[in-house]
Amino acid sequence: MWLNPEEVALKNALKLWITERSNDFFLLQRRRGRGEPTARISGLLVGALDTVLDSNARVTPFRILLQIPGSQISWIIASGAVMEEVNKHWDWLAHNLLHSLSIFENKEDVASFVRGKVKGLIAEESRGRQAAQEDEPEKFREALLKFERHFGLPSSEKLVTFYSCCTWKGRVPRQGLLYLSINHMAFYSFLLGKEVKFVIPWAEVIRLERVSGGFMTEAIRVSTRQRQRDFSMFLNLDEAFGVVGQLADIALRRLLDSEGLELDRVLQQPTRITKRVLEEQALREYVLALFRLPRGEALHEVASCSVWTPHARCHTAGTLYTTDNYLGFSSREEGQCILLIPLSEVVSVEKAESTCALPNPVIVSVRSKKAFQLIELQERDDLVESLECRLRSLHLKQSAFRSSRHAKTACCPSPYYTFYYDTACSDEEEMEEQVLRNTVNTEALMTAFHYNTPGSNNNKNMEAVKEKMWEDHFTEFGRGVHMFRTDKVQRMVAMGIPESRRGELWMTLSDASSDLDSHPGYYASLVQTSMGQSNLTTDEIERDLHRSLPDHPAFQNPTGIAALRRVLTAYAHRNPKIGYCQSMNILASVLLLYAKEEEAFWLLVAVCERMLPDYFNRRVIGAQVDQSVFEQLIGECLPDLADHFPDLSTLSSVSLSWFLTIFVSVLPFHSAVRVVDWFFFHGIKAIFQLALAVLQANAGRLCTRVDDGQALMVLASFLEHVGSDQSSPAEFFQLLADGSNKMADTPAVGQTNITQLISDANERFGDLTVRKIERLRCRHRIQVLQAHEDTTKENALRVVAPDVSISAENLVDIYDLFKTEHFISLYWGDMSAVAAAEAASWRRGASYLERQYRLDLAQFKSLYGLLAPWPAGGAQRNADILAQRTFTLLDSERHHLLSFRDFALWLDTLYCGDLSDKVKLLYRLHLPPALTDSEERSSSSSSGMKIPPVSSSRPLYVGGASDGRADGKREAKDYQEQLKQMLQDLGVGKDKEKNIHQHLPLMKQHEFIQLCKTLCCLFHGDPDENELFQAIAKVTSLVLQIGEATTRPAGPDRDRLGLPESEWTVSLAQILASVLTEQMLVNFLEKVCDLTGRIAAAKEKQYQQRAPLLALQHAHRR
Repeated sequence: MWLNPEEVALKNALKLWITERSNDFFLLQRRRGRGEPTARISGLLVGALDTVLDSNARVTPFRILLQIPGSQISWIIASGAVMEEVNKHWDWLAHNLLHSLSIFENKEDVASFVRGKVKGLIAEESRGRQAAQEDEPEKFREALLKFERHFGLPSSEKLVTFYSCCTWKGRVPRQGLLYLSINHMAFYSFLLGKEVKFVIPWAEVIRLERVSGGFMTEAIRVSTRQRQRDFSMFLNLDEAFGVVGQLADIALRRLLDSEGLELDRVLQQPTRITKRVLEEQALREYVLALFRLPRGEALHEVASCSVWTPHARCHTAGTLYTTDNYLGFSSREEGQCILLIPLSEVVSVEKAESTCALPNPVIVSVRSKKAFQLIELQERDDLVESLECRLRSLHLKQSAFRSSRHAKTACCPSPYYTFYYDTACSDEEEMEEQVLRNTVNTEALMTAFHYNTPGSNNNKNMEAVKEKMWEDHFTEFGRGVHMFRTDKVQRMVAMGIPESRRGELWMTLSDASSDLDSHPGYYASLVQTSMGQSNLTTDEIERDLHRSLPDHPAFQNPTGIAALRRVLTAYAHRNPKIGYCQSMNILASVLLLYAKEEEAFWLLVAVCERMLPDYFNRRVIGAQVDQSVFEQLIGECLPDLADHFPDLSTLSSVSLSWFLTIFVSVLPFHSAVRVVDWFFFHGIKAIFQLALAVLQANAGRLCTRVDDGQALMVLASFLEHVGSDQSSPAEFFQLLADGSNKMADTPAVGQTNITQLISDANERFGDLTVRKIERLRCRHRIQVLQAHEDTTKENALRVVAPDVSISAENLVDIYDLFKTEHFISLYWGDMSAVAAAEAASWRRGASYLERQYRLDLAQFKSLYGLLAPWPAGGAQRNADILAQRTFTLLDSERHHLLSFRDFALWLDTLYCGDLSDKVKLLYRLHLPPALTDSEERSSSSSSGMKIPPVSSSRPLYVGGASDGRADGKREAKDYQEQLKQMLQDLGVGKDKEKNIHQHLPLMKQHEFIQLCKTLCCLFHGDPDENELFQAIAKVTSLVLQIGEATTRPAGPDRDRLGLPESEWTVSLAQILASVLTEQMLVNFLEKVCDLTGRIAAAKEKQYQQRAPLLALQHAHRR
C-alpha cells in the first residue's frame, strides 16, 4: 500500500534491508531474513529485533523508497506484505512517474513532486475504501472544503468526486487534484510556490480523448473551443475517463437539450448525482441497451450465477440482471447466450434444496410450463424475496387492470376489427376510403399482397425447410420472449426467418409482445382518438404515405395506405415529443407487411423508443451520434480505408440512411428484410457490423475513387446488387452447420448475396460489443450536441450581424457571455424563468432553430453591470434602476425575457451609435413603460437633484452675431420667437422634428427631471465631471425655456384651457437640439468606448459577480 512519505537514513537502513530492484530515483527493498529459502541467523536476529524493539511488532517485509541522487536521506513511499503487492506499485511508478522525473533540473523538486503525488494517491485510495461504507467519508468532506475555498463556487455546486493527477504546462507536469462537479471540472495545484488553478464548465467541453506520446503517459485530453488540456498519471485512468465522460454527457443533455433527449429521472436532479449513482447509471444504460428494454426500467439487482442451458446440456456462467419488469441473463462472453424473462410471464420464483452439484439453486417458472434453473447465487434469499415482492405487486396491478377492463367492455361495445381487401377501384371511392381510414387490420398485409420475385419454386422449398427447422427448435426449446438466444438461433436468423414466422419472431425478439399483452385495446383507442385530426404532423404523414415502398403492391392499394396512416398517426398521438419523423414511414411499411396492424404499431414503439433511442426526435440526435461513432469505428477497424479519406464524414453521411431505415431504403426488398431480421436479433450492433462489412467489401474501389461523388456511387451500386439467397436446402444446412459463409475480400458487383454479407459482418466485426458502443455513444454525444450548439450560434449571429456595427469577433464574445449568463442561472438558479421558457418553447412545438437563449431581469442586470459603458454614479441603486428601465424597454413583447438580438442591438447603440441614437435611447428610458408609475409619483417628492433657477423674462439671443451687450441698436425679439428661431438655426425645423419623434410621445416635466438625474449619475467619476455638471445645468435651463415657449398656451389661453401651472412637454428633437449647444456633452456622448476591453474584463468577472448572489438566493429558497 502507499504510505505517507517518511524520511529514513540509508546509512542505518542498509543493515536491515536488502535492495532487490533499483533505478535512478526508487529502491525496492526486502527485509533481511524475509523471502529467503532458509532461515539464516541474520534473519532470526532481525525478526527478534522487530518484535522487541518495534512498537507495533508488524514491520512489512517489502518497501519502496524514494531516493534523490547524492543524498543520504530517502523517503519510504510504499510497503507490502508480499512481493506481488509491492511489485504492482513499482510497475506503476516505472510506467507513470519515472519517465517524467528526468525533465526536472533541480533534483530537490523531484522529491517534492513525488511526495505530493503519493499523498494524492493515498487520499484517493482512502476515499475509495471509505466510500464503500458511507456516502461522504471524511476525506471527501476535506476535499469538498478545499474545492469551495479554492474556486469560490456556490455551495449548490455539488462535488461528485476528485482524482489525484497531473496537468501539463508545456513539458512540465503540475501535480494536483482534479475536482469533478455536476457542472464543472476544476484543477488546483500548489507546488514549489506556484499555483495553478482553472475551471472548465462541462458546457464548454467539445471533445474528450485518450492520448499518449511525448513526455506524457496515457492521458485524458479535454478540448474546449478555446484550448485543450491534458491530464495524466491517474491511479485508475479507465475509471476517471469514464466519470469525466459521463458528467460531461449528462450536463450537456441537461443544459443543451433538456427536452429533446431522454434523461433518467435521477440525473434530472443534479444534487442527487454521486459517483455511485454514475456507476449504477452506466451499468443501467448498458443493461437497457443489451436487452433493448424500455427506457423507464430501473435496475435492481446484479448477481453472478449460472443458468441451465438445454441446448448446451450444461450450466452457463454469466450475470443476472433484474429490473422493474424483467429478468435478464447474459453469459460472460457477451452475445454467446442471452435470456430475457418478462415478470408478467413468471408464475413463481422458488428456492430449491442446495447440493454440492447445485449450490443455491433458484427455479423460475413461467406460464408456458417451462422452468429455468439458476445456481451459484450468493445472496439468494434477498434476491428471491425482492422478486417475489415485485411479482405480487405486478399480479395485483394486472388483476386490477383486467377488472377495470371488464367493467368498460360491459358498458361499451368492443372495437370493431376487420380486414378489408381492395384489389380494384370502386365506384364509391370516397365512402370506401372513409371505411378504410377507420378499420383496423387483423392480418399482415403480406397475406394478401405478395411481392413477386424470380426463382419462386426454389424459394418455396427453402421457406418450407426454414419453417420445419424453426418448428423443431420451438418444440425442443419452447417459444416466446423467454427463448434462449444462442449461437444456433443467431445462425438461423442470419439464414433468414421464414415469412410465415417473421412477424411472430420480430415480436418475440423485440419483446413488443409484452407491450401488446399488457395494453389490450390501447391501439384501437388511439386510432379512434387520433384519426380525423388535422395538424402539421398529420400533414407530413400524408405527404409521405405514397413514398413508402412505392414498388410494393401493398402500398399501391388503399388498404395498405390506410393501415400505414393509422399506425403513424396513432404513434404520433402516443408520443408527441417525437410525433413523426421521416423514415418512420419506411420502417412502419415493412412492419405492416409481416405483422398484424396492432403488432406493427408495438414494433414501431419498440424500434423508436428502445432499440433506436433518440433517433427520431426533432434533430435525430441519436442517429447523428451513431454516425460519429461509426467514423471512429472506421478508423479503428478499417485503418487503410480511413487513411484514404481525410474526412470520414463523407462515409458517415452516406450511411445515415442505412441507420435510419435499417438498410431498407438502399437494399433490394427481400435483402433488406433479412437485415431487419438481423437487427431485431442483435439491435444496433447489427447495423454497425453490416455497415463496416459494406465498406470493407468495397475498400479497394473506394480507395481509388476520384472524388466523393464517385465513392457514393460505388456504395450505392454495390447495395443495389446485394441479392437474397438462392441456396438449395442442402447448401442451407451446410451454411447453418458451418456458422459462416466467407465472402471474397473484394466481391464483384452482382456476386454478393445478403447471407454472405451478414455472415462476413458477424465474423469480422463480431468483437464489437454493446458495452463498447454505449461507451462510444457517451463520448460522441458530446461532439454532436456541441456541433448543434455551434449551428445555433451561427444562426443567431447571422441574423443579428447585418443590423449592428459591432465587430464579428466582439459579437461572438458577447454571445458567449450571453449564453454563459443563461447557464449560470441553470447551474445554481433552477427556478429561473429561463429554464421555464426553455421547457415552454418545446411545449409550444417550436422547432430547434426557433429556440434561442433568453435572459430574465436578474441575468440582464448582471450583464448590464459588466458591459454598460457609462458609470453608474458609484451607487448600485442608480445602476439597478437604469438596468431595470432598460430591460422593460427592450422587453417589447412583455414576456419578461430578452433575446440575444434585443441585447446586441442595445449594446450596439451604446458602443457604435451616434449621438442622436444615444440621446433617443436615454429619452425612451424615461418614458412609460420604461419609467414606471411608482417612479413618476416619487419624482415630485424627490430632492435628488435641484433644477437651476430659470428666468423666463430675460431675453435670450441666439443665432445672430452678438457680443451680449444690450446697446439698444437691435430691438429685442419676443422671448418665444427667439427660442423658435434657435431651433431653426440648429437645423431642427418643424418637418424634421416631426420625422424624428413621430413614434415617440412628448416628455413631461417630471420625466425630464428624471432624465437629468440619470445624466448626472453618468458623469460621476469622469475626469471632466465639473464641466459636465455645468453643461447639463445649462441644457436643463434651455430645455425648460423651450418647453415653456413651444408647448404652453400664453396668457388668457392657459386659463381658458384649464391647464395646470406646472405642466409642460418637450420633444426628443428639442432635447437633442439643446444637447448640441454644449460641446462637453457632445464629446461625452460621442466618446468611443473600448468594447473589447470591457468584454475581456467581463469574462474574468462574470462567475465571481454572479456566484455570491445566486448562493444567497439559493440559501433563501431553502
